[in-house]
Amino acid sequence: MADLRGAVMAALQTVNDPELNRDLVSLNMVKGVSVDGGAVSVEIELTTPACPLKAQIEKDVAEKVSKLAGVTSVKVSFGAQVRVAVTATAGGIPGVKHIIAVGSGKGGVGKSTVSANLAVALAAEGAKVGLLDLDLMGPSIPLIMGLQGRWPEADGGGRVLPIERLGVGVISFGFFHPAQDAFVVRGPIMAGYVKKFLNDVAWGERDYLIVDLPPGTGDIQLSLCQSIPMTGAVLVTTPQDVALLVATKAISMFNQLKVSILGLVENMSSFECPHCHQSTDIFGHGGAREAANRMKIPFLGEIPLDPAIRHAENDGVPVVRARPDGAQARAFRETARALAGRVSMRALGGDALERVLNKARTLFRTAGAPTA
Repeated sequence: MADLRGAVMAALQTVNDPELNRDLVSLNMVKGVSVDGGAVSVEIELTTPACPLKAQIEKDVAEKVSKLAGVTSVKVSFGAQVRVAVTATAGGIPGVKHIIAVGSGKGGVGKSTVSANLAVALAAEGAKVGLLDLDLMGPSIPLIMGLQGRWPEADGGGRVLPIERLGVGVISFGFFHPAQDAFVVRGPIMAGYVKKFLNDVAWGERDYLIVDLPPGTGDIQLSLCQSIPMTGAVLVTTPQDVALLVATKAISMFNQLKVSILGLVENMSSFECPHCHQSTDIFGHGGAREAANRMKIPFLGEIPLDPAIRHAENDGVPVVRARPDGAQARAFRETARALAGRVSMRALGGDALERVLNKARTLFRTAGAPTA
């Protein structure tokens, strides 16, 4: 038994996490191996419950272990524990592992829609998620999440408690300010609100805190990035050139603020006619993917344009939950899983490796040598 268990562990050292490109044993993802005769059970702890390559890991483990002499069956079970980089814990929000900003260069690209659906999709996978709406001038998260008119409670220490909805803890400036009234303030006041939402909210244990930013590159973005260590930022754009042009300015801003770009999302990517089922690229298609490739940043996914998203939001239920079998919900889930994978890479140093490789490729190109 002991010999077979040792052989199983040795086999697992040859199975890599497809995204992290390191073996499961060195990543401490193997949490248990049991052997009963020829029946082998392997427990794998994923780095996120929204792991985009769970099926691939299961297939690879079963394939490697089943080839061992004496093995008659292989059962793979999964748990999940979101990892966090040690350096990211200093100065952060207690209990919150990853803070992810969702921004856009301009308004009208569906940033809040993407933020809400990503949050709900991650929660549906089993993650503990918070959603912070920092769009002080036009908070739309209360409408999208079905929380209009709600007022948060406070804990015993006077800190605000997020309102739980669809598995997500939500805080929005819209809870504290009448929706019909304009919010007219100068930059320093905005900075104060940002710090209050970060420090005076009892977020509790959260794997991910999704922060819905206002459009542009202004005071709120600057205050957020200078107040708290960020895991990274997601940029939302539509396919047309003007939106992509402005998105590059937002990318430049985050680069200047030393915030990693986790990826680009193309919203309103294409429209399928509900009658003839022919796709029409109203705003174009594929522009964000091409821009991501050109700028060497990850492309997380493309979300189709469909009235179902608007109808769901008007009902206060993001489409990923309202119509889970639809193409829009599937696109959001795939994007959320891709995002979770990027966050895991950040936590385990994957981005550092990418930077080294990119630098090496640049040096090779400069020297005129061929690159892989």
